Amino acid sequence: MTEFFQQLINGLSVGAMYALIALGYTLVYGVLRFINFAHCDVFMVGAFAGMYIGRGFTQTTIGGGLVVMIGAMVVCAALGILIERFAYRPLRSRSKLTVLITAIGISLLLENAGQLVFGTNPQSFPDIFPAHKFEFGELVISSKDLVVLAVAVTLLCALQFLVHKTKVGTAMRAVSFNPQAAALMGVNLNHLVSFTFGLGSALAAAAGILWAYKFPKIDPLMGVTPGLTAFVAAVIGGIGNIPGAALGGLLIGVIETFVKGSRWSTWTEAIAFVLLILILLFRPAGLLGKLQPEKV
Repeated sequence: MTEFFQQLINGLSVGAMYALIALGYTLVYGVLRFINFAHCDVFMVGAFAGMYIGRGFTQTTIGGGLVVMIGAMVVCAALGILIERFAYRPLRSRSKLTVLITAIGISLLLENAGQLVFGTNPQSFPDIFPAHKFEFGELVISSKDLVVLAVAVTLLCALQFLVHKTKVGTAMRAVSFNPQAAALMGVNLNHLVSFTFGLGSALAAAAGILWAYKFPKIDPLMGVTPGLTAFVAAVIGGIGNIPGAALGGLLIGVIETFVKGSRWSTWTEAIAFVLLILILLFRPAGLLGKLQPEKV
């Protein structure tokens, strides 16, 4: 039973990071109805931004860790806004396939630029929060897992509040439902889309910081596998649905962790795609999503 709870805590910690990445995919899809495949590389940029900011602190404190995280989120928010402005906005009237190919191109550009700027060798990420271990009998809980869960839950609740209780969130939901009608009602589409990209990129940066904090080795290709898994999590939960993205991320994180600790550990990276196939076969809209018939 102790091993079960130990694996559960580890799985929830990893799943919380998947959930944060998946939220970025969900936000952009909810407003623009396309998948930003460069999102996983913004996650990588966030980790490197946190590394350079974190090296400026001589002591490990909670306040310093929060400064590192907020600084990385600001850097990635600006990067997301720039990507939207110069790569996606000129193609907004083009086909979804054109935008999708562009997103893949931006992803490859960030990965190769990262290898050019940061090098190809893994680098050590500094401890940005104080590390402790809490023992409850044979159960050991790391402060890293507690920090990851606390930050992820806080950001998820803040995002839910923003989307459902503020004017900006109302505008985002209006654009998601009918962009033309929202524009006629006075919503500035360009500003709103830029804000959405910035917000999604900031969440990716937070996930990148937490990932690097828990697994303190980072490299320019570190976002590929977590980003792809988080995209699967968003689809499983219901792409465009915020609670669905969180649920999908936690579900995949827990299942992956239990599989990794079993005799089927070689199937760990495949389990997300097995779940994806099952969901698409039996519930195409995702666990919390709703089928929306297209108008013709």
